[in-house]
Amino acid sequence: MKTTFLPLSDPDLLQTDLDAVAETLSSQCLSAGPVVEQFEVEFAAYLSRKHAIAVASGTIGLLLALRAHGIGPGAEVIVSSYSFREIAHAVALCGARPVFADIDYWAGTLEPEKARTKITDKTKAIIAANTNGHPAAWDPLRQLAQEAGVALIEDSTEAIGSIYKGKLVGTFGDCSIFDFSQPGALVCGEGGMVVTDDDELASQLRRFRSHKTEERSSVVLGAYPPLQASISDISAALALGQLRRMELLLARRKRVEKWYYEYVKSFEGIKDPYIAPEVDQVNWFVYVVHLGTRFSRSLRDAIIDDLHTEKIGACAYSHPLHLQRYYFDLGYRKGDLFVTEKVAERAVALPLHAHLAEAQVAFIVGTMKDASVNSGAGAAIYL
Repeated sequence: MKTTFLPLSDPDLLQTDLDAVAETLSSQCLSAGPVVEQFEVEFAAYLSRKHAIAVASGTIGLLLALRAHGIGPGAEVIVSSYSFREIAHAVALCGARPVFADIDYWAGTLEPEKARTKITDKTKAIIAANTNGHPAAWDPLRQLAQEAGVALIEDSTEAIGSIYKGKLVGTFGDCSIFDFSQPGALVCGEGGMVVTDDDELASQLRRFRSHKTEERSSVVLGAYPPLQASISDISAALALGQLRRMELLLARRKRVEKWYYEYVKSFEGIKDPYIAPEVDQVNWFVYVVHLGTRFSRSLRDAIIDDLHTEKIGACAYSHPLHLQRYYFDLGYRKGDLFVTEKVAERAVALPLHAHLAEAQVAFIVGTMKDASVNSGAGAAIYL
């Protein structure tokens, strides 16, 4: 089929969202103000958590959370190396040392027992992500954090709306981080949210984030210099309408997921995304598929090039953090995280958004099939 470019993501906006932004632009407040406060109230209510603090990005949110937990130079933080969004950079930004632990082969999330082996007397927190929308193993992770006496931070930047044992993601960490940039289901340009039930932690997060408007004339710095890292009323106005129809947004994406599942299962060289037995619902961030064991990283990249030739916005889902230059300089090397590296080398992120038609999904998967044959690997069985 002939097609225009099929992007990895395409925001699911309505005219009412644009009207809300226009109304804000016509107001007397464009910076953080009443719309941000309303967004925080409704986001906390959505998750049934006590506090929600809007921030400039998921990375900034994690940075603030680490600071609020008193984590800085000399501390170690256990984290996964496998993620589309490199939120773990916040660990380095706060001066702590990221300690990478391996992942579960099927779910792609931090493996609790492998994280256990990384705990030392310097460990101050475990950051576990709901990777690509799949909830982490929160019960054993919570037990591990309690036994070690460390904070448990939940990275939900890729997973809004997913459900683990009857509870929404974002409700399992001492604090939980969300991000509202593409390609998520809720997007407002740039922005994020930190949620928590801890009153003191919430107070610290707000102090680290920004001065209140009424404090701007004060010459008193206070105990900590804030980052001025809130979002604007403009961004909040764009996000608020989407939050209010979140179930509809996710349902529209589910329709596309179903089409992918039907077409992917006809191709034995591709494994459709795994869902663990204890997980009630996954809302995928992007549609990630894994190529068979006959495929190398170079063949995976060749397939992505073929998809680009056909104007399909695919990409490698993850370039493991521990193999990137900054962390390489910290002493990490290829072979340190066998499962992470094996999975990452064969993972392809395909477009996922509500504007895809069934014929376009069929075209995307069909193009992958043709590209796999062109690569010379054929229909490799996933193992």
